Amino acid sequence: MRVSVMQMNPGADKPDNIAQARRLIEQAVAQDRPDIVSLPEVWDSLGGDRSARMANAETLPAKGSNDSGGPAYEFMREIARQAKVHVHGGSIIEQGPEKLFNTTVVFDPDGQEIARYRKMHLFDIVAPDGTGYRESNSYGAGDEVVTYQAGGITVGCAICYDVRFPDLFWTLRERGAEAIFLPSAFTLATGKDHWEALIRGRAIETQCWFAAPATWGRHLEGKGDPRFTYGHSMVVDPWGQVVARVSDGTGWATARIDPSLTAKIRRDMPVLEHRKRV
Repeated sequence: MRVSVMQMNPGADKPDNIAQARRLIEQAVAQDRPDIVSLPEVWDSLGGDRSARMANAETLPAKGSNDSGGPAYEFMREIARQAKVHVHGGSIIEQGPEKLFNTTVVFDPDGQEIARYRKMHLFDIVAPDGTGYRESNSYGAGDEVVTYQAGGITVGCAICYDVRFPDLFWTLRERGAEAIFLPSAFTLATGKDHWEALIRGRAIETQCWFAAPATWGRHLEGKGDPRFTYGHSMVVDPWGQVVARVSDGTGWATARIDPSLTAKIRRDMPVLEHRKRV
C-alpha cells in the first residue's frame, strides 16, 4: 500500500485551506499514485481567535448516515471518490454540544466514512520559548481508541500530542494496528528537538509504520501574534527508519508500506509477546 502525507501551511481562512489541500492531494495522486493520502492536524482552520474557530467548526453527520457534512467534510468525501483513494482526514474542528473536538475522519475510495477519532490528549503546556498553549480551553478530549481497515492493513488513529503517551500506541498495536497515522501541528519550539525522536521511538516500540503529516510555517493567532509549526512530515518504518520526508515548505512525501517487513520485524523480535504489564 502506498501512502502520501501532505504538508500544509493553513491559516484561519477555511476556503483557502481547502483549496490548498485539494491542490496538494491532486498533485500527489497524479505523480505518486498513492492508495491512501493523509492531511495534517487542523488543516481546515489553524490560528485566528475563538470566534474564527467556532465559525469554522463543523457539525459532523451521524456515524453510518449518508447525510451531508460541512465544507471540509464534503471536500474529503469528494476527493476520495474523485481520486479513488482512502483519505485519512488529518483532523478538522468538530462542533460539539459544549466544546469543540479535534477530530479525524477517514473515507474509503467510495466516499464512505469508515472511521472517526477525537484527539485524546489535549495540549496544555508552556513551550521552551515561553509560549503558552491551552487546548482544553476550547476543546474536549476524546475517549475512544480507533482502528480501521485500508488496503488489507489495520490502521490506528492518533493526533499530535498523543504521541507523548505510549499507552495509546500499545493499545493500538494490541488491536492489530500495522500502521498508525499521526497528523500534527507540532510547534517549532518542540518539534525541532522532539518530533522525529518521538515518532521513531513509537515506531520502534510498537513495530508499526508511522505516517505523520504535519503543518509547517507561520500562522497568526487571534491577536495577530505569529506562531510557527515545524513541518517535517514523514513516513517511518517499523524499524524506526525514516523512509520518506518533507523538509520545509508545503508539499508531500510518499512511501510504500510493506507488510512483509512488518511481519519479519515482529517475528524476529516478538516484543508484544514479551511485554510485561507492571
